Amino acid sequence: MPKSKTISVFEHERLTLKSEPNFTVKLFEQLEKYHGINGTPYFSLIHKGVKFNQYVGVIQVGDTAIEVLPKTDRSTLDKKIWRDVLIQMLRITSGIEAASTSKSDLRLQRNSIFDLYIELFIKECERLTHQGLAKKYRKVKENQTALKGRLHIPGQIRDNIIHKERFHVEYSKYDFNHLINQILKKTLVVLSQIPIRSDLRSRVKSQLLYFEEIEDCTVNEQMFNQTYLNRKTERYSEALEIARLILLNYHPDISKGSNHVLALMFDMNQLWERFITKMMRRHLSDKYQVKAQSNKVFWRSESSRKRLKPDILLIPKDESGKKIVVDTKWKTPTKNRPSDNDLRQIFAYNRLFKSHDGVLLYPGTEKQVTGKYETEFGGSCTLQTINVLDHSGKLITNDFLLDTFSQNLMQ
Repeated sequence: MPKSKTISVFEHERLTLKSEPNFTVKLFEQLEKYHGINGTPYFSLIHKGVKFNQYVGVIQVGDTAIEVLPKTDRSTLDKKIWRDVLIQMLRITSGIEAASTSKSDLRLQRNSIFDLYIELFIKECERLTHQGLAKKYRKVKENQTALKGRLHIPGQIRDNIIHKERFHVEYSKYDFNHLINQILKKTLVVLSQIPIRSDLRSRVKSQLLYFEEIEDCTVNEQMFNQTYLNRKTERYSEALEIARLILLNYHPDISKGSNHVLALMFDMNQLWERFITKMMRRHLSDKYQVKAQSNKVFWRSESSRKRLKPDILLIPKDESGKKIVVDTKWKTPTKNRPSDNDLRQIFAYNRLFKSHDGVLLYPGTEKQVTGKYETEFGGSCTLQTINVLDHSGKLITNDFLLDTFSQNLMQ
């Protein structure tokens, strides 16, 4: 297998044939095909290149990985620092931070953002096969020599006008060959066809042995929407979430078969929101109930309704505390001033959720700007930036991350 190459860029950057020697015409053509007629949110096409949007992660094209890294500003442009930041954020938000070991860290290669999610999916599969794959009832239609179940009249007329000794039957079968297991098998098959680390490839092949009797399937978004989990299959939720991410962003190279495209990309705004939510639950849960994505109806008509949904709602456990609405923003505020739309958004949140204080939380050098709403309802909105990196360039995940924010809560 050819040695894999990695191209590293930052979000919102351009990648052109002139700017990067490893970005070849062949790669550009594959990205053009992936972009297609309907486009993709991950990047836009420009003259002889692409411009990336607010999504970060990895796009694997054949044996080349294009990693798109986050950044808060232009002051720190060390790609190794921001690669480590992204990996750590993904670990924390996906719940695998505690599962990582120093031994696995040593195996991480430059395209480790890609390896991270592949390894997480394999771990989920290994857990499921160790516990035993779930069985489900499914409807089966077969043409056979014995009458089993219910005679399927249309099939009997179509197939057995001449063969009177056969029966086209329909019955329920309880086995492993159902949609959920088919999706996992399809994901493993895809991973076996793309360049991944040799140790991960070996684990993929081992897992495929458990799915030998399960049929292959063609996966689309509608199929995932039809997948319902119950008490017995709830343990599949994490594996299905990653399978959805992989399969819906996989484009096989039908013509040549060697330049498959797989994108594992994450909206940086959503990733920042989930990271802050995790950190608040870790460090503020003794004083606040941290609720993510709470929503309330703020407008309704006979045929529809509209809801407002703040990123985070802090509800004090002490009656003397104050409720606070937090809206996270992965961007640098212009001249340390919130935009008009952001201020209106916090005002609406304050009114609907009966909160007197709102916070717009940005990454960056610690600053705080608080303003009062000049209305009869009052209320405030604070623009708060917090340091993401420590002095050594590592992601802050301890109490210091929310130090300034916590101090403001006590005021």
